[in-house]
Amino acid sequence: MIDGSFVPVDRAVVSVFDRGFLYGDSVFESLRSYGGRLFALDEHLARLEASAERVFIPLPVTIDELRGEVLETVKAEARADCYVRITITRGSARSLGLDPGTAGPALRVVLATELQAPPEALYEQGIAAITFRAERVSDATGLAAAKIGNYLTAVLALRAAREQGAREALIVDGAGRILEGSTSNVFAVIDGKLVTPGEEHGILPGITRRHVLEIAQRSGLPIELRPLSPAEFRHAGEVFITSSIRELVPVTRVDGHEVSGGAPGPVTRALLTAYRELVRG
Repeated sequence: MIDGSFVPVDRAVVSVFDRGFLYGDSVFESLRSYGGRLFALDEHLARLEASAERVFIPLPVTIDELRGEVLETVKAEARADCYVRITITRGSARSLGLDPGTAGPALRVVLATELQAPPEALYEQGIAAITFRAERVSDATGLAAAKIGNYLTAVLALRAAREQGAREALIVDGAGRILEGSTSNVFAVIDGKLVTPGEEHGILPGITRRHVLEIAQRSGLPIELRPLSPAEFRHAGEVFITSSIRELVPVTRVDGHEVSGGAPGPVTRALLTAYRELVRG
């Protein structure tokens, strides 16, 4: 769906003058459905609205209207489990140049397609990850909490991970801290505590992350919100990543170092089970 109208896939196009295409001048959300029901749609829409406010892109319709368009698109896709992406760009530029005042109105695109979930073997065996030093685009701009369309750092980080036979890259910032994965939030179990960077450290406030923390809190698991160093990840008792599409994925190797004895640990397994009960309930 583009600007409220269904468009066949072979005719779903965006102008070459659209600022999302030219400059990554856009915000977006990705979420998934379970048995035909979208999980945490309102939370994703609220974050989308907050992201748009942070980058001064006025939403072209109300959140209620956008919610209706998402539900219509998912219904038309007619799949029990699908991947949904909502993108808002600043719109097409009337002339080339960075000045945002030359663009508008904002463009909205809602995509729904077949969900390509990770194979269950990854949850049973865990994945390998690498550390990747990079300055995130949003670090020096105050936009770290916004889900913006410029993902070049993540693309390069994932490329490096693939070259080393890994499935995720843990981003090391200029201060030597790991705050996030390339497309995920990160957690470690250290000395019996669940450790993850807090929102005040400039992470993207993940929807899955929030629910995992709530599950951990209800279960009585001690929680510590702080950045982590690469060395802590390599020697943690357990490591896992979270995202809306992948849920919780155990990490059993970091930079070639075995984590949790090379198998998903008990805390990770318990949290994944509880999360799946939540989203399917």
